[in-house]
Amino acid sequence: MKKYNKLTKIGVSALCGSLAAVASAQAGEMSVSGTATATWTKGSHASTGNPIGMNTGLTFKGSGELDNGSTIAYVLTHADKAAYSVGSLALTTPSLGTFSVSHASGGNGLGGYDDKMPTAWEETWGGSLGTSVNLQKGVGSSTNVQWATPEIMGAKIKIAYAPKNDGATANDKATGGDAGAGAGRGIDIVAELSPIDGLNMWAGVSNTDMASLQNGVIEDTDDHEEANVGLTMTFGPIKAGIAKSYERTGLNAAANVDYYVNTMFGVAFNVNDDLSFSYGRFEAQKRLVQSSGNNADITLNSFQVAYTLGGASFKVARFDGDNVGFSTAVSADKDTTTVALSLAF
Repeated sequence: MKKYNKLTKIGVSALCGSLAAVASAQAGEMSVSGTATATWTKGSHASTGNPIGMNTGLTFKGSGELDNGSTIAYVLTHADKAAYSVGSLALTTPSLGTFSVSHASGGNGLGGYDDKMPTAWEETWGGSLGTSVNLQKGVGSSTNVQWATPEIMGAKIKIAYAPKNDGATANDKATGGDAGAGAGRGIDIVAELSPIDGLNMWAGVSNTDMASLQNGVIEDTDDHEEANVGLTMTFGPIKAGIAKSYERTGLNAAANVDYYVNTMFGVAFNVNDDLSFSYGRFEAQKRLVQSSGNNADITLNSFQVAYTLGGASFKVARFDGDNVGFSTAVSADKDTTTVALSLAF
């Protein structure tokens, strides 16, 4: 029996030593956070059915430091119903800026600025109206690489590149294949400036090579172009923002969309650390190549309130939409109200 105890002690000691060696070899740490949200939604001009919805998500964040002072960061988010929505890997150097790889909608390039308006909870188009608005994301929806310069006097520049801006993502040791056959390389350039505390301004452009299949031959068409310009301002408890975005598809057939234009505005009032209110407005235009086939403009408005009590948040949002889906039908004027309870863990 004594021999058995000695062997046990030796085994445990060896195991602890191995674990210590492994632990000392790790260059960083990993943390996990998550949320669970239950909602009750009531809308007009549609059958509500069961109004109860639920969303759960987990976010994994890893960080570490290299010998030369550079830092690494990894983010992986499983959002609604565990869908893989965000993945990014970033290397921040002491003097050369940040280099990152974004998988899925990681927010690189123009995609990080598609709607930066302040809200108490959701974006103005983020309700259950089925708005059909088109957001300008550049290469943000494709796997891409980005270089962000160090911030100098409140200014920095971001350059993001996708060898094929096809809106697809691939696993490691894999390729995107024929997804988005007409799309070629895409590049985004964004300049961001924060000259004083509380003021943030940005302007960005995106260009994607496009080709079409004509009589069995790939031919060049006009490039796909996008742009976004805007600013946010903070005055004490009030934060307001305004932005405008543009997208030209480069398609020439009469039935194709020629361009989109979005104008957005938002203001949020933080009463205190727990209570906030917001109002947002979003206007969307869609124009076809053939002018006689143009669509109606969408107008969206949203009033929201959010109250946080420790790890629990109570939120209410009212969404109103005119010409939803770029339609003039009576049923295209909709409204919906959502009440939510969110728990953070």
